[in-house]
Amino acid sequence: MYHSGWYIPTHKPRGDMLKGDYLEKLATVMVNYSAEVEKGMKVLIAGAPEAEPAMLEIYKEVLRKGAHPILYMQPHHAREIFYEYASDDQLDQKDISIDYLLRNVDRSIQFIAETNTKAFSRVDPAKLARNQKAYADTIKAIQERERKGEYKWALTAFPTDAQAQEASMSLLQYQEFVYTACLFGENDPIQAWKDISAQQDTICSWLDGRDEIRYVGLDTDITFSTKGRRWVNCDGHKNFPDGEVYTCPVEDSANGTIRFTYPLIYMGNEIEDVRLTFKDGEVVKASAAKGQKLLDEIISIDEGARRVGELAIGTNYGVKDFIKEMLFDEKMGGTVHLALGMSPEPTIGKNESTIHLDILKDMKDGGKVYAADELFYENGTFLI
Repeated sequence: MYHSGWYIPTHKPRGDMLKGDYLEKLATVMVNYSAEVEKGMKVLIAGAPEAEPAMLEIYKEVLRKGAHPILYMQPHHAREIFYEYASDDQLDQKDISIDYLLRNVDRSIQFIAETNTKAFSRVDPAKLARNQKAYADTIKAIQERERKGEYKWALTAFPTDAQAQEASMSLLQYQEFVYTACLFGENDPIQAWKDISAQQDTICSWLDGRDEIRYVGLDTDITFSTKGRRWVNCDGHKNFPDGEVYTCPVEDSANGTIRFTYPLIYMGNEIEDVRLTFKDGEVVKASAAKGQKLLDEIISIDEGARRVGELAIGTNYGVKDFIKEMLFDEKMGGTVHLALGMSPEPTIGKNESTIHLDILKDMKDGGKVYAADELFYENGTFLI
């Protein structure tokens, strides 16, 4: 969530280093495909100052559509100051400007543009959870507006030096990574995403109605009931880039153990070699080679944090590296993931929590996924 502070930047962001057609293609896809902006709509465009070049290109495209753009930009360090100095009473309060906007705009397009990926690594998880809880009614209101078709949102990332460094890349290498993941090398990126949507729709249709999912791999054998739940086709209409199919298991159904390949990333902290054992839907054993104390704190944040809110399969084979930014990582082709905490709205899931934390497992070396005892995914590839 964003907190108080309306801001006009005075520095020059690094948009001059972007590939020639990146901003134009991003605006075209985000406005016309992801957010589906139409004439007369009120459109919130939100992000940090570093994302200014992309935000202005989006602003221009929204105006071209005959819609009404609203720019919301926050100083980089506002949230850091908030968590450092906020009292309990202040943590319990939400930003009324964001609450109002999200209850009243027709569309929102938001940017991740980190300048310090470790900014919140030393913030008490209980503080974060307490403030997130203040937005519970806002989130429910947004979900209700989505159900009624009154509101849509889209989230993307603007390449920054901090994110490139976190990914162990130069800024130019990171920008190329993002460009590829977004399918901007295609002659018609929107059509490319429509093609992916059709492919993933076939997968979701096949999975719907099959009531049990089983992950098998290194130190992993875990089953979930998905009875009555639906699979969701993530095709670039919310997250961008995208590329996954997911559902929410029945809340008390997870049984077995899973060992994750990649670290759990929580507010800049890395929890490595996570192993979770579930019984009747709840984590009964959790271990990590690094970050055990934080892992214990996370799964104790609330009751829902011990349960699985999502299980998914990544389908974007343009994402070839784990870069410690979940917008990209969870989409990586050849991986599966679980999320501890809140169930995403479209799945008909019922798990409630103030957190939603994705953890990835690589399946390219012998991993298998079964649906109702039928093998449909092996070594990172769909068999259907």
